[in-house]
Amino acid sequence: MARPIVGIISNSYLINDDYPTHAGGTMNSEAISEVSGCMPLLIPSDPRFVTVEELLATCDGFLLTGGRPNVHPEEYGEPATDAHGEFDRNRDAITLPLVRACVERGQPILGVCRGFQEVNVALGGTLHPEIRDLPGRENHRMPPEGTLEEKFALRHTVRFAKDGVFHRMMGAEEVMTNTLHGQGIKTAGKRVVIDGWAPDETPEAIYVEGAPGYAISVQWHPEWRAAQDPVSRPLFASFGEAVHAWSEGRTSPSLRHA
Repeated sequence: MARPIVGIISNSYLINDDYPTHAGGTMNSEAISEVSGCMPLLIPSDPRFVTVEELLATCDGFLLTGGRPNVHPEEYGEPATDAHGEFDRNRDAITLPLVRACVERGQPILGVCRGFQEVNVALGGTLHPEIRDLPGRENHRMPPEGTLEEKFALRHTVRFAKDGVFHRMMGAEEVMTNTLHGQGIKTAGKRVVIDGWAPDETPEAIYVEGAPGYAISVQWHPEWRAAQDPVSRPLFASFGEAVHAWSEGRTSPSLRHA
């Protein structure tokens, strides 16, 4: 029996700083295949090649991945500055309307890092260009050196709202996560509920209130060794359950039952 399809949003990447590609981390595909039980399908996130309508018809759910380029601040009504870093306007053009369409339809989405920020912006929220520059905030960026194990190592706790979506999903009010991001939520978008926080109060987990289906995002990178991690596994498993339900024509589990 064919597995349901999860579209994995790719990032533009130059091989050897010369050859243009659309790339996706192997760990994303691994998490979707091994934990969610779905078939990973890498999406070229460029409106020249795909449309939102085609994606909705082809895929059963979507993983909005992390990526070095940031959402362009014009998407939330602010001018670009050097602090905002690199951009990928083609990805913005695909993911932001895709998020809104999935939320409206109840089609499952799971946002990770940049994907977390995309969900917030798509629903009218804004972002801080650099978390570490804010008073009282920590440096959440990826360590500049070290092995992948060191870069994706658990670095801080995330506290969930008591009896909230993530508390019920994880079976714990507090968990340990990695952290590899520079930007973060400034103001929450319409219906975006912040359900988890780092020790410095940086938002780390959100869901869309009243969404008819699965619409959850996290600021950390749960795709790293998802099958072994006690926090990542229930996240990708619950996402997989929602995608399977959608593909079978059943009502995708809402956040009230996540």
